[in-house]
Amino acid sequence: MGWTISHGTDRNNEIDCSYTTISNLAKAVADVLPGRDWRILAPVLNESTGDGRFSVPAAEAGRIAPLLRKAARHRRMPQNWGDLARELADAADRAANTRQSWEWR
Repeated sequence: MGWTISHGTDRNNEIDCSYTTISNLAKAVADVLPGRDWRILAPVLNESTGDGRFSVPAAEAGRIAPLLRKAARHRRMPQNWGDLARELADAADRAANTRQSWEWR
């Protein structure tokens, strides 16, 4: 089980990640970003709704993308987590640019 995230680059335009992978990414991101930036990202990366589904409005996805890129570029960010942060940033940007919600299910 895990997340299927919209606006990705696979053949279904999705990103598939385990819950554990996103949880570990959240820890890595929290370690490298200042608190003001982390507070914007935390609701998405730490989402724990009972049904495992949520939507990020396009405008919010547009605010999230640059923060994920900022985390990915940080000198202390391990490469594998940086790569995933960039992939999620790209997906968030695609959602924002098409004025669609960024879906996590």
